[in-house]
Amino acid sequence: MKKSMKRIGAALCLCVFGTMALGSGESDSEETKQIVTNGAAEETAATGEGTDTSAASEKSDTLDTSTASEDSASSVVSPNEEPSTDTVASTPATAIDEQVLVNQDGIVVTATEYVVDSIWGDGIKLLLENNSDKDVTVSCNALIVNDYMITDLFVSDIAAGKKANDTLDLLSSELKAAGIENVGKVEVYFHIYDSNTYNTIFDTDCITIQTSAYSNMDTTPNDTGVELYNQGGIRIVGKTVDENSFWGTAILLYAENNTDKNVGIRVEDMSINGFMMNPLYSNTIYSGKKSIDDITIFSSDLEENGIEAIEEVELQFHIYDSDTYSVIGDSEPITFSAQ
Repeated sequence: MKKSMKRIGAALCLCVFGTMALGSGESDSEETKQIVTNGAAEETAATGEGTDTSAASEKSDTLDTSTASEDSASSVVSPNEEPSTDTVASTPATAIDEQVLVNQDGIVVTATEYVVDSIWGDGIKLLLENNSDKDVTVSCNALIVNDYMITDLFVSDIAAGKKANDTLDLLSSELKAAGIENVGKVEVYFHIYDSNTYNTIFDTDCITIQTSAYSNMDTTPNDTGVELYNQGGIRIVGKTVDENSFWGTAILLYAENNTDKNVGIRVEDMSINGFMMNPLYSNTIYSGKKSIDDITIFSSDLEENGIEAIEEVELQFHIYDSDTYSVIGDSEPITFSAQ
């Protein structure tokens, strides 16, 4: 079967992301530094949510202790009793109901099962049917888990009149970065196009899949760090600097979009220790959603300028409407360091 260039590109991306996920898992936590300003850490949390988060944490600790006590009590076995494997209940695996997600222009996409992979993490198994007379490709415009934007690498080619089984992967490295342990809600914007001409056949509106963990899903913002920008409903928090990431150095940012527009965020005019850099950071955040993503600084840029440690970072954020590309705002130069 003829492979589209986009599918080949996605396959290469999968290899890269797999290596990155494995590499980050092996990195020494002591090599990650906290972002600071004026030489001292300034921990922040979302306005009005910091207290709730703390209270929720205390409540959670209390509940966990109580539950642990009850579990311990319930698991005590009398000397004359045979141990029972049913005494302590195990945590049920996340599941979904089989459901049709798309049924348009002869294209049918059905979510059949929630699956877990030891490398890529969680995923949703899809049955894709092409009842049209064209070869089509199904991909995503956006993938959102528990209100966090997640990188999607899903691309599936289906010849006319054929079917395919494929998996919509929820990358484990990105779920971990966002602090997501219980996936309760997955939102997908599918993009379907002609495999031969690349012409769009149709784009779907938001399709929401609720899992069996919906009532217990993680919703607390993972926004601890230094607030770098907060204007017009866009908030950006600097979290950590990893000087031994896959590509070189990674500066982890939390961002949230509280506007009624889908926005894009780019980093411009970035310097490290006074030397200009070519950072890799282009983030799209849908209305009402959040994101955890890295600014990547390539090791070659650091080596060319003799930089062995991050002493001072200066940058500007360029924020724009991702649908119209009209400018929403440009920040003043922002300076921070890491320790």
